[in-house]
Amino acid sequence: MKISKDQIYNTNQKKITQHHARFDFLANELDASGLQVNELVDKLVAFQVAIPSWALGAGGTRFGRFSYQGEPSSLEQKIEDIGLLHQLTQTAGAVSLHIPWDIPEDTLAIKEKALENRIVFDAVNSNTFQDQKNQAFSYKFGSLCNTNKAVREQAIAHNKEVIKIGNDLGSKSLTVWLADGANFPGQNNFQTALSHTENSLKEIYKYLPEDWKLFIEYKPYEPNFYSTVIQDWGTSFMLANACGPKAYTLVDLGHHLPNTNIEQIVATLMLKGKLGGFHFNDSKYGDDDVTVGSIKPYILFLIFNELVYGMENNKQNPYPAWMIDASHNTKDPLEDLMQSLEAIQIAYAKALLVDQTKLKAAQQEHDVVACQEILHAAYNTDVRPLVAQARINAGGAVTPIETYRNLQIRQSLIDIRGKNSVASGL
Repeated sequence: MKISKDQIYNTNQKKITQHHARFDFLANELDASGLQVNELVDKLVAFQVAIPSWALGAGGTRFGRFSYQGEPSSLEQKIEDIGLLHQLTQTAGAVSLHIPWDIPEDTLAIKEKALENRIVFDAVNSNTFQDQKNQAFSYKFGSLCNTNKAVREQAIAHNKEVIKIGNDLGSKSLTVWLADGANFPGQNNFQTALSHTENSLKEIYKYLPEDWKLFIEYKPYEPNFYSTVIQDWGTSFMLANACGPKAYTLVDLGHHLPNTNIEQIVATLMLKGKLGGFHFNDSKYGDDDVTVGSIKPYILFLIFNELVYGMENNKQNPYPAWMIDASHNTKDPLEDLMQSLEAIQIAYAKALLVDQTKLKAAQQEHDVVACQEILHAAYNTDVRPLVAQARINAGGAVTPIETYRNLQIRQSLIDIRGKNSVASGL
């Protein structure tokens, strides 16, 4: 299904007067501070976040999964759902495919479906953390790190196949996340496992098209709880350097031990030109994968402050690939994604308000109070009118979730797909 422009326009009219009043008030305040409001809005319009192909269905845990009905049971339907998100928010203009959960059966038809929904293909993601049907060798004891060369070669071949699929669709990057590791001391030789992983990644890297990038993700634990081979940003950074200039570290917000200074990691990687991608989510305890900004919104703002600074000052770093990597077991997946997209845009908008010139001067003078006040002034600004104006300028909804509910989109999806439709893949 699709939402017509008239439907969005008509629902916007019920909110537009109130929105204009709020926006004009904020714009006057920002203008008085010397900020160019139109430039801020334009930057928000341009900021696009990829939606992973697996995130359109209900999430789950190892204890259970509760379907939300009307889920997309094919890749075509998943792209249609992302199209709905993009129509409402105008900031979800890309899909990140997870292979083999979402292998296109007809590449040309999938490309046409994406074009029809104004969706481009972002990074493709390989999967060697699960065994697939009719797979020759098991990844139970690792994939790219495995002591068995045949297993490593199988995992390398899978990544090459993912690159081929992505290249056919127009993707330009491959994300590799490994569950490889050990649950018990003595299970692996750390140096051997790391060496096998590095050599395997180098083989994958050789297969990359000239204009592609390789993103290497890291995670400190789970499903292996004693050690993971790529356990932190430093190991990922080291492996990226070993592979070559087209390889980069990918930061996932949930892939850190409690209280890790993620914004410092972001700043360091951008300074070294090695931050390739960023996965958004939020967490209370670990890799919770809950709605972006739902637990630690100030941390998200501080991270965006470093991202904004880096994008302006670290020209040696490529423009990062953005993706939501969140999942929830009790929410309508589309509403959850809209909440995440809103939180990302809000954090980005607040970071754009930081007066970097004044902040640098305060840092030079060691005026700690002034530094904190400058950050708090930006963070405590209600930027929701800016974000809403960006959506309006691009043709989206003033209030996406409210519009989604008023138009009864979930019920329409249930009517089309049925109550028992289950998302493919995950």
